[in-house]
Order: sequence, then C-alpha cells, then structure tokens
Amino acid sequence: MARIVVIGAGMGALAAAARLARQGHQVTVCEQAAACGGKLGTVRRDGFVFDTGPSVLTLPDVYRRLFADTGAPLERFVSVRPVDPACAYRFADGTEFEMPGDLRLVPGVLDDALGAGAGAQWARLHAHCEKLWHLVGESVLRRPMSGPAQLLRRSSRPLELAAVAPWRTLRGTGRRYLRDPRLRLWLERYATYSGSDPRRTPAVMAVTSYVEQRYGTWYVPGGLRVLAEVLEQRCAELGVVFRYDCPVTAVDTSSGKVTGVRQADGRSERADVVVSGVDAAALYGHLTADPRRKRPLAALARAQPSLAGFVLLLALRGRDPRTPHHRVLFPAAYDAEFDAVFGVPAAPPADPTVYISAPDDAALRPDDGHEAWFVLVNAPRHSASGAPGAIDWTAPGLRESYAEHVLDVMAERGVDVRPRLLWHEARTPHDLERETGSLGGAIYGTSSNGIRAAFLRPANRSPITGLFLVGGATHPGGGLPLVALSAEIVASQIGSA
Repeated sequence: MARIVVIGAGMGALAAAARLARQGHQVTVCEQAAACGGKLGTVRRDGFVFDTGPSVLTLPDVYRRLFADTGAPLERFVSVRPVDPACAYRFADGTEFEMPGDLRLVPGVLDDALGAGAGAQWARLHAHCEKLWHLVGESVLRRPMSGPAQLLRRSSRPLELAAVAPWRTLRGTGRRYLRDPRLRLWLERYATYSGSDPRRTPAVMAVTSYVEQRYGTWYVPGGLRVLAEVLEQRCAELGVVFRYDCPVTAVDTSSGKVTGVRQADGRSERADVVVSGVDAAALYGHLTADPRRKRPLAALARAQPSLAGFVLLLALRGRDPRTPHHRVLFPAAYDAEFDAVFGVPAAPPADPTVYISAPDDAALRPDDGHEAWFVLVNAPRHSASGAPGAIDWTAPGLRESYAEHVLDVMAERGVDVRPRLLWHEARTPHDLERETGSLGGAIYGTSSNGIRAAFLRPANRSPITGLFLVGGATHPGGGLPLVALSAEIVASQIGSA
C-alpha cells in the first residue's frame, strides 16, 4: 500500500483519488479551496444557484464506468438526463435552428433552417467524424500519450491515420465538407471546447461534434456541481482523507523521487506518490525545483495557453419553459473574436459569441417565477504584468463595463434580458485564476492551436519519479469525460497496492 497525496479536488483529482483508494492505497487529498469541484464551481444567492464551470456532460458512460470500477453504480448517487434539443443556434443573418438529440432528425432540421442540401452536407461530415472517432477515440484517450510515434502505435488502424490529416485545420475540414457558411461556423465552435482557435486547431478536433451528437448531451439535476459532490462522497466511502483550505506550496523530492508535499501552514505530508490535479504550468513552474521539470516546462513555454472566459450570472424575473437549455448566439465576424482573444495585444472581443445555459431545473431557482442563466463569452486570459496575449482583468471598471457590453450584445441579437434582470454577477479570468490556480484563468491550460498541440499535452507520468498528472492540463485534455479518463490512465500507471 502506497501513501498517495492528491493535489487538488477537481474532477480529475477526485476520480484519481477514488480509483487509487479502490486499488488499496492510502489516499489524502489536499485542496486549497473550502470545497471540492475545482472549476466545477457553484454560486448561490437569493435562492438562485449557478454552475460556474462546465454546463454540459458528454460521454456519461465514462462516469458510469468510474463508479462501477470503484464499487458502486453511479445511479445510486445521482441520475443523469439527456438534453434534447442539444443546443439552439442563432446566426448573424437571423437564421436559427435547434440541433436535435435524435440523429435521424438532424438532416431535416438543417434543410428546413438552412436550405435544401444542408442536411446532406452535415451527414457527409458526420460520417467522416465517425471514422475519426474509430481511429483516435478510446484507443488513444484511455491510454498514455507522449508523442506522435506513440499516437501511431496506439491507433486501432495505423495505416488509416492519414484520415486524421494533421496538416489540415478544423476550418479546413469545414471547408472540405460543408458549403453553407453557417454550418461551418457551427463546426468551428467546437474548437472552443479545447480553448482554441478554429483557424489553428487540428482537423481531428472535428470528432468532438460527432461525440456530442452520437452519445448525446446530458445534464445532472441540481446542477453539474452535484457530480463533484457525489464523487467526493464515493471517495470518502473508500477511505480517502480530505484536507480543505490546505494549499500545497511544494512537491518535495529526495534521491531522485517524490517524498511528499509541503503545505502553506509549514506542515509536510509524506508520500510515496504525488498525483497533481493543478495546472501543469503551476506544478512545473512553482511547486517543484527538481531539475527534471525543465523539459516539460520548456514544452509548456512553447505552447499557447487556452482562451479564458468572461461569465455573467443572471437572476431573472419570469420564466418561459420554452427557453432552450443551451443556446449560442454567433457574431457577424467570427475571426475578429479570435484575433482579439489570442492577439498581441489582446482585448475583450467587441462582438463575441454568446453562450447561454438556462436549465429548466427547480433546484436552481427560488420559485417558478424566476430563472437562473449562465452566460459565457470567450475572453483573453488575465495578467497583471502585461504578458503578451493577456490583459489585466482587475483594471478599474473593466469588469463592469464589459458586463454591460455583453448585455447589449445579447439585446442586439434578440435576447434582451434587462427588463427581467433582478441582478447580475460578473466573473472574470482573474476570478478563475484566484479560485482554482489556473494560470491566467486559461480554462484548459494549453490550447490545441497548432499541428502538434492536440495530442502533446504534458504527459500523465512526470519525468520526476513518483509524480503524476491528472486533469485538463494533461492528456487527454479538458472537459468532464476527459479529465476522468486522465485519472483512469494514472491509476493504471500507479497500479494496485
């Protein structure tokens, strides 16, 4: 039995703690915040409840397998329900459609909204993405990854890897399969699922659209935060010890291997193995002085950080049961948004894409006469020191003025909530950095911008003996299912007691 310290209590860290405890290890979780969840946060105010992180669950079977592997079915703790329609989309020309959860209905919906032939274009793309999923799906995502050669070995059919087209971008895939510019815009949005720019994201990211449509979008009643709470409960049942308000300031090493961690209060926690769920740049840049950190730190320095997000939490009077659960309002000039977010100098986008999550869930509102909306727009990351490609989100008045601007943009696109607005709360990338330790508030750590980026995140096994990485900043990437898969990889690497 190994003594294992897990740094952080985000979803990847919790999943690792559960698996390792089930494997017979002595597991302690040290979390800087007062509660679990990491980026899967919650704000409660005046009877309104808001998820402040992920708002949709894909591949729920990943969590069903996690709970089954650790000895209890997910359904014992929580239910998950499908979201149908999956999302409503509005384009700058006023065109709108709701993407059905039933794949058989998609071609007809697209033909009706975008014109004859749109459904056939989508079907051709979907078939291509299905092939991609068979190439780079579970055969890659559930196993360690350290480079392109390993990707080739791990693929189910290596000779077909040319279909991945590493020289092509997500935008290039859209142009290859989709003639309608609105469908291309719909596809390009999936780049932001990894915090990236569709003009630079590898074409393989198109598989995200297939996964979402093939396996559905799902919701946890009470908010996705409930998923973190029940996973914490499962960990506790397995004997995991939680220490909250316990920031880790260093990972100690001796004789070439990990020996434990140091905490902000000066105490030390001995460990045979350390599993880090914090941002990889923070781990290698601030928590260890071991010289073997230099190589992954240099790789991170070459990678472009992911985009961040500016959030509005809206407490609204009135309720319309027809309000879509998920809604995207596209701008007229999508490129200008990414030029602003990733540019040097960076700036808040003047005409951003607006994402709205408005679950019809009685647990999230004070009564049936109100609604709680989560609104997200892409934003540059935070830096108080003027780092290239970032802005200072603590600048006086910026939070307030940009919040008003986003409300104006929503009104211009037909969603004017000001007459219904009781109050709103704005959250910036600086808030995310302060609360979770994600450097600059970059949601996914590094972006997938560039040919090598998508599959070359920091490895799950660190070059420092006994140190492992889970979460969105390592392989296979960010998002609820992927961080749980990172925990599966690490638990397999560490092995049973």
